Amino acid sequence: MPGQVQSIARAAAILRLLASSSGRLGIGEIARSLDLPKGTAHGIVRTLQDVGFVEQDKTSAKYQLGAALLHLGTSYLDVNELRSRSINWADPLAARSGEAVRIGTLLDGKVLVVHHVFRPDDTLQTLDVGSLLPPHATALGKVLLAYDVGAAIAAMQGEPEPYTRRTLVDARALTRSLSRIRDNGWSEEVE
Repeated sequence: MPGQVQSIARAAAILRLLASSSGRLGIGEIARSLDLPKGTAHGIVRTLQDVGFVEQDKTSAKYQLGAALLHLGTSYLDVNELRSRSINWADPLAARSGEAVRIGTLLDGKVLVVHHVFRPDDTLQTLDVGSLLPPHATALGKVLLAYDVGAAIAAMQGEPEPYTRRTLVDARALTRSLSRIRDNGWSEEVE
């Protein structure tokens, strides 16, 4: 079985780094963060720029993710079976409940939001499609954990991050919450 293609793995690492960054990054920052030679990082970033996956800010000369990635992500959502099956009932559920409706799936220990319907009110809301949410700290994530024992065990390994003072980070409290969710058939998040 052939091994990993190093240049593709490095390009993926650069894209992930840019995605997780709170701002644009320079070549030196990228190279240091990924322990790559500066020339290697520059060559990969320039190639990613040529195909539209990375954009360079003209003022700072730093790099950020490019618009072509949005098209790729949208293509994934278009063929996602969970999303296509849920669209027909997500809008009516939001209208009846007065709440936002998110549809998601577990991906690498996080919840990937594949569909989001806004609350039917006038409050400012942000589209969450494509977001990766912490499963222990969101209603959607806790529902998924309640019905996936392996994912629940994995979520309780280590120390889950507390996002608010009410985030469940204690394994026993989270286990009790997941049991309640299975009994009720729904979950909530407070704060």
